[in-house]
Amino acid sequence: MPAKRLIIAIDGPSGAGKGTVARTIAERLGYRHVDTGAMYRAIAWLARHERVDLRDEARVAALARNAVLDVNSTVRVNDHDVSSAIRTPEIDRAAAVVARHPQVRAILVERQRAYGQGGGVVMEGRDIGSVVFPDADVKVYLDASPDERARRRAGDAAHALGREAAGVGAVADELAARDAIDRTRSVSPLTQADDAVYIDTTGVPIEAVVSRVLDVVRRVLEV
Repeated sequence: MPAKRLIIAIDGPSGAGKGTVARTIAERLGYRHVDTGAMYRAIAWLARHERVDLRDEARVAALARNAVLDVNSTVRVNDHDVSSAIRTPEIDRAAAVVARHPQVRAILVERQRAYGQGGGVVMEGRDIGSVVFPDADVKVYLDASPDERARRRAGDAAHALGREAAGVGAVADELAARDAIDRTRSVSPLTQADDAVYIDTTGVPIEAVVSRVLDVVRRVLEV
C-alpha cells in the first residue's frame, strides 16, 4: 500500500470485535493502535484507587487531566500496570459512570486527537468517527447480535477477571446495561457516524472482517 498514513476510526458496542479487528489492522499497516475505552477504564480504576467518588465530575476530571496514561501494548496509569485490572465487571460499570462526565470526555478526547496527529493510527471506541475524528479517512462501525456479543465476551480471557462464574445470560445483561448507558448519555453517545461503513460481524470470522476493513482502506488509498 502507498505511504500515505491514515486515521482509521473503528466504533461499535462491546463484543462486536473492535479490539481484535483494530489491533490486526494496525499490525498489518504498521500503524499505532489506540483503545480509547481503555483510557476511560484506566481513569475509572484510578478514581477507585484514589478513593474518589466516581460521581464527582470535577475530581475525576482532575485525575484525568493529571494522569500519565500509556495505552500501547499494556495499559498503564501513573506507572501502575492495569492491563488486567481494568477488564472486570466492576470497572465496566465504573468506566460507564466516568464516561458520562463531559469534563472527563473533553480531556481524553484532546489526548486522543493528539495521538492521531499525523495519521498512522487505528483508533477504536464508541465516538471516534462521530466526535473524536469526524474527518477520519476511514470510518467503520462494527456490530453483532446481542447473543453473539455476549458469547464472545463470556469467552474472552481478557475480560474473565471477576466474571469466572458468570454465564452468557449474565454477560448479556451486563452488555445490555452498558449499551443503554452509552447510547443515552448526553455527551458523545455511542452512535454510527453517517458516513461510516457498517459491518455486522455476527457469525463472521475475524479474518473476513479484517479483509473487509482493509478493502475500505485500499479504496481510500487509491483515490
